[in-house]
Amino acid sequence: MKKPAAGLSVFGFVLVLAIASLLPALSEGQVARRPRAREAGVIVGILPTGPLNAITDVDGVTVGHNTVVKDDDVRTGVTAILPHSGNLFREKVPGAVFIGNAFGKLAGSTQVNELGEIETPIMLTSTLNVPRVADAVIDYMLALPGNESVQSINPLVGETNDGYLNDIRKRVVGRDGVFGAIKNARGGSVEEGTIGAGTGTVAFGFKGGIGTSSRRLPVALGGYTVGVLVQTNFGGILTINGAPVGRELGQYYLKEQLSGTNLRRGSTTNLSLSDSADGSIIIVIATDAPIDHRNLQRLAARAMMGLARTGAAGSNGSGDYAIAFSTAADLRIRMGTNTRAPGSAVLLSNEAMSPLFLAVIEATEEAICNSLFRATTMTGRGHTVVALPIDRTLEILKRHNALGR
Repeated sequence: MKKPAAGLSVFGFVLVLAIASLLPALSEGQVARRPRAREAGVIVGILPTGPLNAITDVDGVTVGHNTVVKDDDVRTGVTAILPHSGNLFREKVPGAVFIGNAFGKLAGSTQVNELGEIETPIMLTSTLNVPRVADAVIDYMLALPGNESVQSINPLVGETNDGYLNDIRKRVVGRDGVFGAIKNARGGSVEEGTIGAGTGTVAFGFKGGIGTSSRRLPVALGGYTVGVLVQTNFGGILTINGAPVGRELGQYYLKEQLSGTNLRRGSTTNLSLSDSADGSIIIVIATDAPIDHRNLQRLAARAMMGLARTGAAGSNGSGDYAIAFSTAADLRIRMGTNTRAPGSAVLLSNEAMSPLFLAVIEATEEAICNSLFRATTMTGRGHTVVALPIDRTLEILKRHNALGR
């Protein structure tokens, strides 16, 4: 036993030890900060990142979280992504949604693709909370100065199902949490892992969560930035930089069936099954490149290639969605006149999109890795989902020459 610190009585020291003994054991991620993938030596792709390697590297984009952890069965939350700090209804941004597999509840997506515009913060949450979050976003938008006569709001709310760790039927995310996430949204570094909409999620059988990454094109290619934020809650055979991490860790889709035992039972979306590929992912893509709805949809489609690189199985029970928007000021749609902001908006050509496609593929892949690296072990509803074992993962990556450039 260490000596009591100076100034602390023996009685006080014993009392501290007694209290500490009553606290639950801390997970690896709570004892020490878990690194992001790049900090651990995992370099994804060839393009440089932005300064923060986050969606907030796209100028004006902010992110906020509200996390709800209480009792032994509530592990959920909400995450807000704001394209700019102004009134989004009065200054809409070009946007698009691409659907990889539509087993999900992405509220507001049809209007986004019909009009090519996003007019509210983009919200991520738990499946059964979507209507409550949408209702709160409507309240928030209607109350903004300048929206006094507005009679239609199209909230854009994505979800994944956190029902294994969270009592999803309680639907605890409401107005206060939504307002908190939006009002607390900030630029700068983004909190990742077991937070906000990623609090109760599971990815590849390990603890999933929120992850982000960015890529910045060279000046010769326009110098544009692409930022990605993901909410991971899906399965497959985890692959990092081409290395078969999930297979070598012994946790992957169809493991039991391939080994001759069949443990499947109950719902096909039961995330308690270590070999399940069901779940969902929401991928939010921001860029400052001047591109409209059509090319934003093409950009969003490439995010699925980044998802595939990580070993996602694209199962029947997975909702795989990508939401993309441009922050280019000249492309904003002004409410009232239904015209774009003053300026000479020049859209990128189709040929100029290829480097941006690679940027979103790489940023999506790395954002997913970050969601796993930063997530911490979580217990809820009597279940425990462990965090990705970083040391063992790095050993596998080293063995496969998948670390560094």
